[in-house]
Amino acid sequence: MPSKAKRSILEPPAKFVSEKVLSLEVKAVEKYVPDRLLLLFINALDKRASPKRINSIIDKIEKYISANVRASLLAVADEYVPDTVANSRKVSTVIAGVGKYIPDRLIPAESADKWSSLKIKFSIPTLLIKEGKDTPPGG
Repeated sequence: MPSKAKRSILEPPAKFVSEKVLSLEVKAVEKYVPDRLLLLFINALDKRASPKRINSIIDKIEKYISANVRASLLAVADEYVPDTVANSRKVSTVIAGVGKYIPDRLIPAESADKWSSLKIKFSIPTLLIKEGKDTPPGG
């Protein structure tokens, strides 16, 4: 868990972003983005993103983003994502569509509960990822 000093630095901007910006974006997506377009993008991700490329991105995240930063981001996401985001069918679908490619090895051990909570909140599938550096996601 991030120290209190780190959390206090992140809290005000995280609250502002989640309450104002994310809520506004969710309203815009719900109102203006057709279901067919979201489905097209999610299907394109599933069909065109090669397992090799996905693993390459995951490896770079592991290499360049420290476990502390990842833990902080998960804490902020778990604590400050407003209900409008979680209750948006379209946004939850997009988050679940991308989230299924995040392997558990990328999640710091101290953030496992927060990741589990986010998986439940956004209905992120858990069985699509096989662990292992050389194992393609979903394979």
